[in-house]
Amino acid sequence: MTRVAVVILNYNGEKLLPRFLPSVIRYSPEAQIIVADNGSSDGSVRILRTNFPQVTILELGRNFGFCGGYNHALRQVKADYYVLLNSDVEVTDHWLTPLLSLLDNRREIAAVQPKILSYQQRNLFEYAGAGGGFLDSLGYPFCRGRVFDHVEQDLGQYDDERPVFWASGACMMVRSDKFHEHHGFDEDFFAHMEEIDLCWKLNRSGNTVYYCGKSTVYHLGAGTLGYNHPRKIYLNFRNGLSLIFKHLNSGELIYKLPFRMALDWLAALVYLFKGQGANFVSVLRAHTSFLGQTGRLVRKRRLIRRAYPSYPKTYIHGGLIIADYYLRKKKSFPLQ
Repeated sequence: MTRVAVVILNYNGEKLLPRFLPSVIRYSPEAQIIVADNGSSDGSVRILRTNFPQVTILELGRNFGFCGGYNHALRQVKADYYVLLNSDVEVTDHWLTPLLSLLDNRREIAAVQPKILSYQQRNLFEYAGAGGGFLDSLGYPFCRGRVFDHVEQDLGQYDDERPVFWASGACMMVRSDKFHEHHGFDEDFFAHMEEIDLCWKLNRSGNTVYYCGKSTVYHLGAGTLGYNHPRKIYLNFRNGLSLIFKHLNSGELIYKLPFRMALDWLAALVYLFKGQGANFVSVLRAHTSFLGQTGRLVRKRRLIRRAYPSYPKTYIHGGLIIADYYLRKKKSFPLQ
């Protein structure tokens, strides 16, 4: 049993691995480093074997997506703690030490993320995780240091350690027993928002999700899909609806789901008026796919509510992030 395993899911990352893997090897002496290859068709595996013999390679055989890839890989990894790390993340000296300290000393913490800054603009927070994740009352995710497309400069304002609602899948340390207890990631998500779903289940079961500003990593972001790629738009809109369908209380869901879908249609029209026809179609496809999955989602919802009937709302913002951002011009945390 390894104490900590850093597991990087790779798909056609022959350009990313030589760029980012050396920092992981250099600054993670206490960890086993594993690259799980998700059926790459490029030279990724050859590069790993030739240039990084100290790295353990798990060949999954085909592309299971982010969720399925990690689920398949982590069933084969025996460790107390998993670090799920994107292939486009540069880590820093002693980055694991404060994360390990939190999990070693506080059993109630199930998952923790470091401060995530931009690799390209290193004084700015990065979109995917920033200073820890929260939700608004409609289930829209946002972060300290990033609200919609507005990112803050890192001035030390989030150098703290504190509970958050969700930790970023770009870099998350999670207890292996908790990951498997909740059956890992929901593979119907394929990719995007799966970490929020997992963290929501962790919150429901009485565990805590944490942010640790004493550890810093730099994330390139959009290493596989660009932020405005139609495929990413599709996954985010579909999975956002699936997320709230699974977790909101019945009294909330009956009016929040239609409201959320109406806002999606408004966003689709904005895409259309901007000439982004592919993104407009992605929203329509997302709704079609969501409606087609309702049978499975009902079963998942029942299982979750049967095991954990309620969830704490301590780190859910009571307002609407859209109204805060566009009407009240509140672009940084806290939003009150």
